[in-house]
Amino acid sequence: MVVIDQEKLLKMQQNVRTGGKGTVRRKKKIIHKSAGTDDKKLQSSLKKLQVSNIPGIEEVNIIKEDGNVVHFNNPKVQATVQANTFAISGTAETKPISDLLPGIIQHLVGLSSSLPKPKLDTTPEVDEDDVPALVEDFDEASRTEGL
Repeated sequence: MVVIDQEKLLKMQQNVRTGGKGTVRRKKKIIHKSAGTDDKKLQSSLKKLQVSNIPGIEEVNIIKEDGNVVHFNNPKVQATVQANTFAISGTAETKPISDLLPGIIQHLVGLSSSLPKPKLDTTPEVDEDDVPALVEDFDEASRTEGL
C-alpha cells in the first residue's frame, strides 16, 4: 500500500505548470482581443469601395421596426454613391423612440410614410344580432301613400 503525504500533495497542486520542468507558472490566461484587426479589415474594404467622408453630421438616428431607435452621437459617416453604401461608425445607443421624440420631431415630418405603423386591432366589432332602431313609422307612411 502506498502512503501519500497530504501536505506534500497540496504543495504540488499549487505549483502547477503549463509546460515542463523550468517553465514559468502562468497566473491567469490572457485573451487577446482582435477588435483592432476587425476595424482594419473594415477600413480596407471601405477603401476598395472608394468611400468618402461626410463632414458636419452631428447625429444619426436609425428607426427600427419595433419602435426603438439606434442613436449615434457625433458619428463618422462615410458614403459611396456608386455602391449605394453608407458606413456609420461611433458609439451607438439603443433607445425607445419616446426618449428622442421632442428633439427629432422636425426630422420625422417628411418620413411619416416610412415610419413603422403601430400594430393595433382597429377592426370594429359588429354584432350581427343588433338591429337598428326604427326612426319612422313605416305603416303610417304606407297609409298616406295610397291616398
